Amino acid sequence: MQSKNILNKICQQSPLRKGFAAQFLLLSLSFLVFSCNQDTPPVSHLGQKRDSVAIMTTMGVSKLISDSGYMRYRIIAEEWRVYDKTNPPRQEFPKGIFLQRFDKNFKMNLYIQADSAWCFNQNLWRLKGHVVINDMEQRTYFRTAELYWNMEEHRFYSNTYMKITQPNKQIEGDRFTANEQMTEYHVYQSKGFFPKPEENEKNQQPDKQQTPDSILQQMRPAPTPIKK
Repeated sequence: MQSKNILNKICQQSPLRKGFAAQFLLLSLSFLVFSCNQDTPPVSHLGQKRDSVAIMTTMGVSKLISDSGYMRYRIIAEEWRVYDKTNPPRQEFPKGIFLQRFDKNFKMNLYIQADSAWCFNQNLWRLKGHVVINDMEQRTYFRTAELYWNMEEHRFYSNTYMKITQPNKQIEGDRFTANEQMTEYHVYQSKGFFPKPEENEKNQQPDKQQTPDSILQQMRPAPTPIKK
């Protein structure tokens, strides 16, 4: 299948430093395309144009993927369609997609979910509807209504409301862009940055052992006498 060869090339050319979401989606999709060879391709409906009919439709996708002898990933989708004659070619998950990553004890440590998903021309992803990326290892929880992933530019971006929650901060805004690792990101029209309550109180409250006079003395140095 042509889409299998294209995706395999993308996987080979993708750097290993890609972020959790990038590695996760690439590995899951390459596995799905490989397994679709064993599915019977659909028959085109009479009277429909070839570019409007999926070359492959798979229902009830639920696949476990092993890595180094361990079951590390699972992808779940109610329906998966592949269109090779549209411009651009695309893959659709119209009824949602759910991806899981497990540790060596088969305990989930990351998941990605969306109500629907598209992959255009094998390099641009669009996730829409209750998009969530929850990385338990990095303790990062991201949610938005719509998320794009440009594989050529190695970045995520969203033009809708988004929220990132981490142990020491919480950021929300109307638009954002980030690298694939989500370690560097820009939030536009930010609506707030909230440090930990205990850290905030520690930074704002004076030491109980100090009096107001002693604090003032630390802030303002004593005057130096000037000899005439």
